[in-house]
Amino acid sequence: MGEPRMANPNWKCPDNWSEWSQWLAAGLHARNRWRLPVLLIGMLFANGRRTVTSWLRAAGVSDDFPCLAWRHPKWGPLALPLQAMLYVRRKTMASIPPWRHWRFATKLQLAARWVEWIVPILKKAGKTVWIVVDGGYTKRPFLRRALQLSQVVVVGRLRKDAALRDIPPKTKRGQRRSRGRPRKYGKNRISLAKRAGQKRGWQTATCSLYNETVTKTYKTFLATYLPVGGVIRVVLIKEDHGWLAFFCTQPDTSVMEILEAFADRATIEQDFHDVKEVWGTGQQQVRNIWTNLAVYNLNLWMHTMVELWAWDRCHEQLCDRSDSPWDDAMRRPSHANRRKALRQTIMQNEFSTLAVAWWLPRKIINLAERLMALAA
Repeated sequence: MGEPRMANPNWKCPDNWSEWSQWLAAGLHARNRWRLPVLLIGMLFANGRRTVTSWLRAAGVSDDFPCLAWRHPKWGPLALPLQAMLYVRRKTMASIPPWRHWRFATKLQLAARWVEWIVPILKKAGKTVWIVVDGGYTKRPFLRRALQLSQVVVVGRLRKDAALRDIPPKTKRGQRRSRGRPRKYGKNRISLAKRAGQKRGWQTATCSLYNETVTKTYKTFLATYLPVGGVIRVVLIKEDHGWLAFFCTQPDTSVMEILEAFADRATIEQDFHDVKEVWGTGQQQVRNIWTNLAVYNLNLWMHTMVELWAWDRCHEQLCDRSDSPWDDAMRRPSHANRRKALRQTIMQNEFSTLAVAWWLPRKIINLAERLMALAA
């Protein structure tokens, strides 16, 4: 069955959605500004393989149309993707024409650029920025640039062989300090494996991880770490299969805060799934490397805008599982549920406008409502 062609690209969208679309389009040239809201509607209603052509067809325009984690009070942490940076391997650079002006950058450099972009924006809003990274980013090229910015806290995984040192002793009052600058790093190496292997010193704490209340067995201590450039708090967690090590660049942070922050990072993995499965990223069939970057960011913006639209709406407004008795009726609405609810809202607004203009029999109205539920 082919995709329906929508004759009218000017759908009756919710007011906040229209405002967000216009705000995103404000950075474009005046001649092209009107096109972005139309393209976003096409992305929302496109079905099947999500090529750019399917976006344009769902928007009701012809094929020659030119063309960035947050904790929800009900559903726990939700990630809002705001920006994507495209990593190109060095050996692939030769295949990119020089007139595209693409410059090679490592993943650590790209991550540092992203932090340098988002932190000033959040600081203007009076926020302290927590950056949660996996073990691949606990390296000096990223950490030093991120920590040069004020009001930034980094939480991440530690390698089990991380080169940690103890805290240098403080000079006592009245004691003469040796010449030179005070030591930033202790003289003694710390072995995480030995610390984890000792049976004494373990404690327990109750945390909320992955929307569940769990009890974790942990050890914590302060250490100095060269890639960070100073003192960090280290947390060792005992698991059934072994142990894990985490760190935080704010030494007075509690163990619970560190573990919960790192667990919230899992929402990013859910975003990768939703952007691929719900929005069809990677299917757009464009060749220009800058166009690839543009359409990927469009998918991220659509994901974020749908999440924002659904933020204050209750479960009943976003999800109806009455036709799936085997499923958990109170399970948190998925991103696909939120997207479907938005599509239904827009189609209902359009149908309400039609019903006001012409009188329609109740049978026609009921049939149209069932068809809209299927189409959404």
